[in-house]
Amino acid sequence: MAGDDQTSMQAYLEKLPPKARVSLEKLHRAIRAAAPRATEGRSYGLPAFLMDGPLVAFAAHKDHCAFYPMSPAVIDAHKELLKGYDISKGTIRFPAGSALPNALVRKLVKARIAERAAKVNKRTPHKGTT
Repeated sequence: MAGDDQTSMQAYLEKLPPKARVSLEKLHRAIRAAAPRATEGRSYGLPAFLMDGPLVAFAAHKDHCAFYPMSPAVIDAHKELLKGYDISKGTIRFPAGSALPNALVRKLVKARIAERAAKVNKRTPHKGTT
């Protein structure tokens, strides 16, 4: 999203059909609450939250809305909580007009933050190493 990313994400949401817009606005607020330091932008062409790289993304499609935790490991670790949702290795699909529970979104986003932090820490050399 070029320019002011928050405005661009808002513009994306405003262009959606009403049911999808309501669903994704709620998802947007839940993600923002779980990851207040994340920036808004794009990843893989999707509206996304970024924190040391892509964190999570979402989108509206013709027949559904989707939340992208961008991590098969996070989805797999939360499979029990995701029963009843249409999932694949990187996507959680749900009907436009419905919403993912805030507590579920928070758990998934916090898991992604921890996963990203671990990845960044692996790349960061520790003091005293050569």
